[in-house]
Amino acid sequence: MQKERNRIHAVKDLCEEFRKYNRIDPVLYERFDVKRGLRNQDGTGVMAGLTQICNVHGYVLNEGEREAVEGELYYRGYNIRDLTGNCQAEGRFGYEEVIYLLMFGVLPTKEQLAMINRVMAHFMYLPESFFEDMMLKAPSPNIMNKLARSVLALYSYDEDADEISLETEISRALQVQAKMHNLMVKAYQIKRRCYDNETMVLHPEKEGLSTAEEILYLLRMDQQYTREEALMLDLCLMLHAEHGGGNNSTFVCRTLSSSGTDAYSAYAGAIGALKGPLHGGANIKVLEMLENIKKNLPHPQDSGALADYLVKILNREANDFSGKIYGMGHAVYTISDPRAIILKENAARLAKGTPFEADFALLSQIEALTPQILAGQKGSGKPICANVDLYSGLVYQMLGIPRDLFTPLFATSRMAGWSAHRIEELFTGGRIIRPAYKSVSKPQPYIPIAMRTAGGPVR
Repeated sequence: MQKERNRIHAVKDLCEEFRKYNRIDPVLYERFDVKRGLRNQDGTGVMAGLTQICNVHGYVLNEGEREAVEGELYYRGYNIRDLTGNCQAEGRFGYEEVIYLLMFGVLPTKEQLAMINRVMAHFMYLPESFFEDMMLKAPSPNIMNKLARSVLALYSYDEDADEISLETEISRALQVQAKMHNLMVKAYQIKRRCYDNETMVLHPEKEGLSTAEEILYLLRMDQQYTREEALMLDLCLMLHAEHGGGNNSTFVCRTLSSSGTDAYSAYAGAIGALKGPLHGGANIKVLEMLENIKKNLPHPQDSGALADYLVKILNREANDFSGKIYGMGHAVYTISDPRAIILKENAARLAKGTPFEADFALLSQIEALTPQILAGQKGSGKPICANVDLYSGLVYQMLGIPRDLFTPLFATSRMAGWSAHRIEELFTGGRIIRPAYKSVSKPQPYIPIAMRTAGGPVR
């Protein structure tokens, strides 16, 4: 007990030591024109590279001024509305088509799509003993952590893991992509058994299914799902598959790839970045905010009472006291997020006539009220729109997907974009990514250890 108390005191002393010598005056960021978060003063991203993979369009620069426009998202030049809309009109699954498009740059023919489906069906199986040796023996309470470790562990099963050629990179990208949903579901079942005291249920893989169907088939106890449910999940996968080279996890993947490291390290790094709550976990935060509102408002459908409560949230007086209305606002989109529009339309249809209809209506109210509340509270005329996270969590909830899998499902989908960006960086980038950091420390005279005292001069 005394040793533990000594350890705690030692850590506290070390933390105090850190605080004394590691503060950076915020004024210095302005003096040296530091692009914090790699963003310009007007909020636009610092230009770090070129890509053919995706265009995220939410504003134009008019004579140096940022001007809001309706949001558009293009995969390889194709509007996301056209990609999702045509698949829905034809009643077919589109995520595998998106994988092909993002990686190779062209929409597949029926024969090419059938070929890529066969290849991925072959690759979805885990290596022999991988589940027992690499997953079951080292459980994790966090599925994203387990996903990253599992992807990294695949390196040990690749005889040419460090070879970088177009052929090996495309093969690895398809192999990891094909295994992601399998790894995700198995990691969840291990978590249920080891941390939730629930029964672990494992179903054998089944070829001939789309990725969305396979996820529902492996995840559900009875392996049953409707085609409507699978098509809705497929739509989510399509919408989350890619979002440009500048988002945090994709930039991490490109940065790691630019160093020449192996594919497994780059993909595991991207998963780690997406795990961060400022990046991949916002849809869970939306549902938690929704529950908090319903708990504290007897009549949440009352727009006046809801508006007052949203003001409290903004003022850090309610919900998680962060001052954030989750699901609202985006770094690029201003007037609208096309993913949110598409998802909202489909969520409305899925919620109609179910107990989730009231939750959908409440989210719609939050979307409508937030811009005017922000304008009144912050005095800003900047437009703000709902982002895809406002409705994606509710859709997953309606599909019976546990919250533990919301962010891992995002990662499973986004592997399509990560792999396309890694390959593009490797074969078109040509330079290691290395931004500059301005040092604000000053030269210090060396002090012999016998002359040093605790609590020396604060720099």
